[in-house]
Amino acid sequence: MSNQVWLSQLQQNRAIAVIRAPKMVWGEKMASSVAAGGMRLIEITWNSDRAADLIFQLRTQLPHCLIGTGTLFNVQQLQDAIAAGAQFLFTPHTDPEMIKVAVAKDVPIIPGALTPTEIVTAWTQGASCVKVFPVQSVGGTNYIQSLQAPLGHIPLIPTGGVTLQNAQDFLQVGAVAVGLSGELFPKKWVLEENWRAISEQAKNLMATLNRC
Repeated sequence: MSNQVWLSQLQQNRAIAVIRAPKMVWGEKMASSVAAGGMRLIEITWNSDRAADLIFQLRTQLPHCLIGTGTLFNVQQLQDAIAAGAQFLFTPHTDPEMIKVAVAKDVPIIPGALTPTEIVTAWTQGASCVKVFPVQSVGGTNYIQSLQAPLGHIPLIPTGGVTLQNAQDFLQVGAVAVGLSGELFPKKWVLEENWRAISEQAKNLMATLNRC
């Protein structure tokens, strides 16, 4: 998938559901629930239970969604994720070799960065976008807004502190999209297998973001 197509998907959908599943069966239900709520970008973290199998399954089960992965730490994990069918790749850090491999395979890669130097480094190395993480630790929406004047040409995806309440604010100050994890999947609802509530929450989030 080209970077142009990836950016188009981000601008259309605006939010990525980040799933860290302790059980594969829960991961499948979590993904299906947010997809039913209208979310089309789903990240399965590589430290989820049987992540490769889950990604492979969801690619078939949810053909209208893009299924990617995150929390990738090295080239081997990245190659395994691509082999499993991951359509986009998130990392918590910036690793030039991982970016190089993903670019060669034509799979969008979104490395994690925090400072302006890290963000520009990731971008110049070939990143498709840059994940600003953990954004809440450095000022949240104010930080993203302050980056726009010098770095507005770099598409930024804040994570780590994005909530149902402030997701819209991040988009309004210049983020191309946001990533949400625990906010979308309250532990209580997952343990109770209250998939309908999760689906409804995803639907409400997308309705809010579509007004941006």
